Amino acid sequence: MTTFNPPQTLVIASRESALAMWQAKHIQARLQALYPQCTVTILGMTTTGDQILDSPLSRIGGKGLFVKELENALADGSADLAVHSMKDVPMHLPEGFMMAATGEREDPRDAFVSNDYDALEDLPAGSVVGTSSLRRQSQLQARFPHLKIESLRGNVQTRLRKLDEGQYAAIILAAAGLIRLELGHRIRQSIAPQDSIPAVGQGALGIEINAKRQDLLAILAPLNHVDTELCVLAERGFSRALAGSCTVPLGAYATKQDGMLHMTGFVASVDGKQMLRETVTGSADEAEKLGQQLAQQLVARGADKILAALDGVK
Repeated sequence: MTTFNPPQTLVIASRESALAMWQAKHIQARLQALYPQCTVTILGMTTTGDQILDSPLSRIGGKGLFVKELENALADGSADLAVHSMKDVPMHLPEGFMMAATGEREDPRDAFVSNDYDALEDLPAGSVVGTSSLRRQSQLQARFPHLKIESLRGNVQTRLRKLDEGQYAAIILAAAGLIRLELGHRIRQSIAPQDSIPAVGQGALGIEINAKRQDLLAILAPLNHVDTELCVLAERGFSRALAGSCTVPLGAYATKQDGMLHMTGFVASVDGKQMLRETVTGSADEAEKLGQQLAQQLVARGADKILAALDGVK
């Protein structure tokens, strides 16, 4: 039984891209169903990350550029909650903010999209593949050194348009975004996690609030998917331990089964010539510690040296 009175109104802060708005509307619909007497509206915002499209994220400040304006809305009270793709949420939230819920994960895999080829393995030498991610780039270069990887920024529709214009032989996107936008038919190949370890939090939605708004925790609790939350906690623990951001080619993917978490993570050089990966299994009750353990195992094998070299070229 609900033992609290939900507010009369709730405002969701969201980026204005089609995918971000889908995510916000998804949460809006869930909240409206839970609390029919509450009016839930969406405050669309343009973030710095949406405005600067001519440079790789790793050069202009990282994924935090997609959340700062939304956090400002939480801080000044113009919004009650913000909805993010968890893979876009920085590993360290600014003081005064907290994650209140993690939504159930959609397909976490990377997706191969092409108009002419059915799979990565079919691409001829010299083919241009577009991606915005150093994580994807390093893994692609490790498996297919004969391919040419070029930066690809913009929302999902912009990236597909650039592919359709012939600027790329193929592009790599998150399967979750394509599925949510009903563009799953564009996926020619879903890349297995062992071949392209996903980004930390890929496919999961996060709900962020002002830490002063403790009253929202009980309201948002029904939206939290515990298994996804634990997996994302482990992955973020891994990335945080390695100072991970979009400027570092790393990834981690956890799954939960019978109370245990199984997680694989990697760190690589951008060109994929140096790559370290490890797998750990442990209790779901210590998700974040498991992520830290995985990071320590990679550091023991020299991950810190790869990261130090990356710092030197930024």
